[in-house]
Amino acid sequence: MRRQTLWTAICVAIAALGTTATNAEFIDDSQVQLKFRNFYLDRQYETVPQNNWGSWSQAITLDAKSGYAELGGLQLGADLLVQHAFRLNGRDKNADWVLPHNGQEQASNFGKVGATLKAKVSQTELKVGELLPVSPVLVFDPSRQLLTTYSGAWLESKELKDTKLSLAYIDGISARYDNQFQDLSLFPNNNPNTAKAADGMYIAGIDHQFNPAIGASYWYADVKDIYQQHYAGINYNTNLTANTKLSSHVRYFDNSESGDKLYGDIDNQALSVGAKFNHGAHTFGLGYQQMFGENNFPTLAGWVPQPYLVNWSVATFTNAKEKSWNISYGYDFAELGLKGLNANAIYFAGFDAKAGGKTNQDEQELNLIVNYTVPEGKFKGLGVQAMYIDTDYDWKSDLKEYRIATTYSYKF
Repeated sequence: MRRQTLWTAICVAIAALGTTATNAEFIDDSQVQLKFRNFYLDRQYETVPQNNWGSWSQAITLDAKSGYAELGGLQLGADLLVQHAFRLNGRDKNADWVLPHNGQEQASNFGKVGATLKAKVSQTELKVGELLPVSPVLVFDPSRQLLTTYSGAWLESKELKDTKLSLAYIDGISARYDNQFQDLSLFPNNNPNTAKAADGMYIAGIDHQFNPAIGASYWYADVKDIYQQHYAGINYNTNLTANTKLSSHVRYFDNSESGDKLYGDIDNQALSVGAKFNHGAHTFGLGYQQMFGENNFPTLAGWVPQPYLVNWSVATFTNAKEKSWNISYGYDFAELGLKGLNANAIYFAGFDAKAGGKTNQDEQELNLIVNYTVPEGKFKGLGVQAMYIDTDYDWKSDLKEYRIATTYSYKF
């Protein structure tokens, strides 16, 4: 799939749909939003303060999703995502992986435009263009100012009862600090000009819900000539009492090299187990994770997250041989009459890691998160999130990070 040809076809198709669609649903079922996000991030290193980085920026995003028009037995539609961020303040010296950096200073503003053509028959849908997947083997990233997205084709079918089948081909990534699609390579090589690039990523997955309580998934991904990944997971969700819920899962990844092994041999297996208990306004969580094999867990360059691991944060707890656990507590203040306010505390601890050229290394991280969303009135939907992160490492500098995000969406 040649990217230039793909994007040309998408733009032509969207223009054609906009001028020829006679079905009222194409317009009437459309969803158009303007999203505003003010984002502040400050990371401070304890032993190397000269490496501190951060920025304060404002983003405006146009998120437009059409309905479907009937055309030759197909239901056709198109989505458009236009993102733009303006730098309000920041450290010029160091790249912050939020805004682009040219080696001397942060960009004053940057943006990206993505379009997606979608076609549907019955319960099967194909999307081609910019993709925002949520799957065990590939996830888009909303954790910074602008989204990390992908280009390619994604087919999803729900024709079988309680079953979802997925097939995909990914040929590029637009990272959160970039405004164009780059070829896929392996983290931590975040320079697309020097990276050894994959010839695309192939994905297949099946998710099945056996009953209301038990579901299972199997996914496979091949980042050509870099790594291949098998994923198997099972989840169990139930009501323990009228006021107590349990959500739990067991997840396993098996990672190995692919094809020409552009980054050498890869030997990693990851097992994680997690459970959350919700009782009224209280939520308690526990998780355990263990890395097997001789290598770290492989992820794509561009700081691509892997939230399907139970212990993933600023410290990813994905070093070779590492064992880690977490404990969390959350409280919803609506029970006290403060609707829209909630707070969470999460503590992670990792040990026995092979990292920094050493063995038996430890790392810990504490997250404190407060969220508030205006529940009603003129500013309904206005949200604020404050996050404090404190991370300690045996093999490199400890760090502290502060994040504040204010969000608001206007729906047309």
